[in-house]
Amino acid sequence: MFDANEKFNQKPNIKVIGVGGGGGSAINRMIENDVQGVEFVSMNTDAQVLKLSKADVRLQLGKMLTRGLGAGASPEIGRQAALESEDEIRDILADTDMVFITAGMGGGTETGAAPVIARIAREMGCLTIGIVTKPFGFEGRKRMSVAIQGLEELKPYVDTLIAIPNDKLLYIVDKNTPYLDAFREADNVLRQGVQGITEIIAVPGVVNVDFADVKT
Repeated sequence: MFDANEKFNQKPNIKVIGVGGGGGSAINRMIENDVQGVEFVSMNTDAQVLKLSKADVRLQLGKMLTRGLGAGASPEIGRQAALESEDEIRDILADTDMVFITAGMGGGTETGAAPVIARIAREMGCLTIGIVTKPFGFEGRKRMSVAIQGLEELKPYVDTLIAIPNDKLLYIVDKNTPYLDAFREADNVLRQGVQGITEIIAVPGVVNVDFADVKT
């Protein structure tokens, strides 16, 4: 029997995937701020960092390759780790309508794994949005170069890419802000980006936009 109420009560299945340490930290901030209407997934090669995640779902990438010890700042190891875990990623993304991939580009896991995860999401028919940060200048030229290369590899697999230069955040915080607090502000900006979009879709309010509107 057709149930009209069931049809109208259906909500899009939205997942927010935090990749690596930066992405994982960002989704912890989202959970602390009670972001609604999404399921959180943390994916990392570092088993110890993954244990600190508050996400609904946690996936250790590349168990055989990295043995839980991280990617060692190598995007290639991050990429291979994600490829090793491709079947598990597909299982997590089953029946998902929309995926946010959030990461701090420049790290090995984030830079290497994020494009692989985005490709899988696109292949599965998910609307895929990347919301990532570019490194602070004080993190060094090499990390920035790695991040830029990672962004180029991510672009073909996302419907929308929002890349936030962390250095811009230094204009809105006190010049004496400790580095740790600067990274927390970066997490907060990622949180605001995801929350701003998901609440338009998933939380009833003044602006009524459904998933079909966003997808088109």
